Amino acid sequence: MIISEQWLRSWVNPNLSTDELAHQLTMAGLEVDAVQPVAGAFSGVVVAEIVTAEQHPDADKLRVCTVSVGDETVQIVCGAPNARAGLKAPLAQVGAVLPGNFKIKKAKLRGVESQGMLCAAAELEISEDNDGLMELPADAPVGQCLREYLDLDDSTIEIGLTPNRADCLSIAGIARDVAALNNISLCRPEIGDVPVASERVFPVTVEAPFKCPRYVGRVIENVDLTRPTPLHMVERLRRAGIRSIDPVVDVTNYVMLELGQPLHAFDLGTLENGIVVREARPGETMILLDGSEINLQEGSLLIADHSRPLALAGIMGGENSGVSAATKHVFLESAFFAAEPMAGRARSYGLHTDASHRYERGVDWRLQSVAIERATQLLLEIVGGDAGPLTEVVDESSLPPVPVLPLRAQRIERLLGFSFEDAAVESILERLGFRVEQVSQGEWRCEAPSWRFDMSQEVDLIEELARVHGYDNVPTRRIEAELAMREQREDTRPLTRIRQQLIGRGFQEAITFSFVSPELQSSFDPDCAPVALRNPISADLSVMRTSLIPGLAAALAHNVKRQNPRLRIFETGARFIQAEDLRQEPMLAMAMTGARDREAWCASDERFDFYDMKGEVEQLLAGTSGNFSFKPALRPGLHDGQTAEILDAHGSCVGVLGALHPSITESLGLPASTYVAELSLAAVTKAVLPAYEEISRFPESRRDLAVVVSDDVSAAEVLNVVRGAAGDGLESLRIFDVYKGQGVAEGAKSLALGLTFRDRSRTLDDAEIAAAMSQVVDSLKEKLSAELRS
Repeated sequence: MIISEQWLRSWVNPNLSTDELAHQLTMAGLEVDAVQPVAGAFSGVVVAEIVTAEQHPDADKLRVCTVSVGDETVQIVCGAPNARAGLKAPLAQVGAVLPGNFKIKKAKLRGVESQGMLCAAAELEISEDNDGLMELPADAPVGQCLREYLDLDDSTIEIGLTPNRADCLSIAGIARDVAALNNISLCRPEIGDVPVASERVFPVTVEAPFKCPRYVGRVIENVDLTRPTPLHMVERLRRAGIRSIDPVVDVTNYVMLELGQPLHAFDLGTLENGIVVREARPGETMILLDGSEINLQEGSLLIADHSRPLALAGIMGGENSGVSAATKHVFLESAFFAAEPMAGRARSYGLHTDASHRYERGVDWRLQSVAIERATQLLLEIVGGDAGPLTEVVDESSLPPVPVLPLRAQRIERLLGFSFEDAAVESILERLGFRVEQVSQGEWRCEAPSWRFDMSQEVDLIEELARVHGYDNVPTRRIEAELAMREQREDTRPLTRIRQQLIGRGFQEAITFSFVSPELQSSFDPDCAPVALRNPISADLSVMRTSLIPGLAAALAHNVKRQNPRLRIFETGARFIQAEDLRQEPMLAMAMTGARDREAWCASDERFDFYDMKGEVEQLLAGTSGNFSFKPALRPGLHDGQTAEILDAHGSCVGVLGALHPSITESLGLPASTYVAELSLAAVTKAVLPAYEEISRFPESRRDLAVVVSDDVSAAEVLNVVRGAAGDGLESLRIFDVYKGQGVAEGAKSLALGLTFRDRSRTLDDAEIAAAMSQVVDSLKEKLSAELRS
């Protein structure tokens, strides 16, 4: 929103400088993005009239002009294409200083003397127009200082409004806030009922009252559109970034900027039988004012007559419905379109207009009649005409409800840290347009004004009190509260500790989108139909993930392509499973690719393998209360023979790990040695309760054992048999070697086991250890057909 400071001060004029006003607006939540002068710094420029314009004798593109500045005439050599007799334009006289400290002196151009310079708007930094001389109105007083004539000692204030403050998309809205902030009164323009001079009405039918609860129209006959728009209106529009077109369009734009109500004017001579506000019909098309043809979408709200669509309601008018220089009778429209049906409608057509910007955020639903009276008043002053009576169609049941909110002094003090006097509360809210009724001491009922769509709860009122009182004036005070210590359960590992553990082991946390590419999703989970997004940000991010692995795989690929070959990343988040209801399951996923060790003179160049990922998963599960095991499995997207399911003590699958399938690594541009794992977060967060165990004072004894088993026998099976047979004296067990080759039959493998024995109450003798070892060997032979390696 860009406004003229002078225009704002015509409504409300606080005793503040421009910078102070900008700071006050920002601190009140209306952030000022920029304050700029409406013109550059120049002096010695006056309104001049070209009396004659003749061709330069020695230059095809130059003209020698005789220019009047009131009491004298001067000779100017000018190259502007629009320099012509009768034109009024700015003249920088000899001695003038233009922006950039450019001083005007007498000069000779191709041998002809020039006593000054006729100026384009860009040369004065009034606008960016540099196509020719700046053309001034025919009634501009010759010889008057241009700064005074155009009132250029002004600034534009650009305000970056948040979507909830649509009420400030107008001079009136901003002025209301400034008046409330400074506790001064508004100086509103007088807007009364325009006398009716014509009985002509144009019928209006509203077929979609839910989308258009109020529609107001008026016929104005016998207008003269050859009359120019007043200079002050043209300047105010220009300073707001709107180009002057013709008096009718200029007035509708002016009222929109002034009051916040978009309006539209139709050429009454082109309309048939009456206005119909309806939804688009199948197959309808329309040509807009910008010349583009669109296919109207089902549900789009239209302003139509009885033969064709005239305008996209609240967005843009049609090509054949606008006014022109030949227009004699005008139908003026001022409507309230509900914000929710308007939201996103303009974007669906690739459009964004000043009207749609306001309607989709919310327009004051009580403003339509006032706005049309204001527009009528201005039009009659500029182009004349006879105004007909207002035609108003209202569906009261579809108008927005008036929010009535409670407010308590106790709540104000609790949230802001200080108390207001009752009178101050009522004064601030009433200055903002609220109707305040005191129910009891320290309690009020507040009715929000029709322009405040963002008022829905008590804290909204308290925010209004704080910003008008001034955030700078809120006293600093220590927060005091009686806080109870939160329970810290030792049987649950908090997510922060899990993250710290993974980061400590060299992983980096990644945060990916909760939606992924349908093709990548299908590669990992083809049997699960993902939830499709209705309005995805791109085709590659159009379905909700049923696994965290696709997102991590895409993150690996993104980094590898940017010369980050060694990666260890993890993510925690929800996956989305569509069953009877949409189920969100918290998961943890890990991924790694590249060299096992960071690059160093002493490091090997070995790549990560399956057991690196398995080891990380085991470390993650080591502090949990579950007894987990790994079982070979086949999973889509993962490599056959290098994939395992993670089972809990009940045999339920709580996760999976493995190498990415070659087809996926090839499509993503990843190394073949890329490994992933995904586990249910609930399985990882169950912790073992700490329990003290006295350290034994007695020595340990170790025995090593090498057994030959079939390749089909897993190491986990061997370890489970040994633990079951060794007895209570077994303190630790590990596999320290796996061998295949000479001396071991084909289809078999040799596992070297290290068994450590210790008793907490005495020293074990050799006979007891030998008996335990014998029992281990017998169990291995009986259950796994294992043999001692000779």
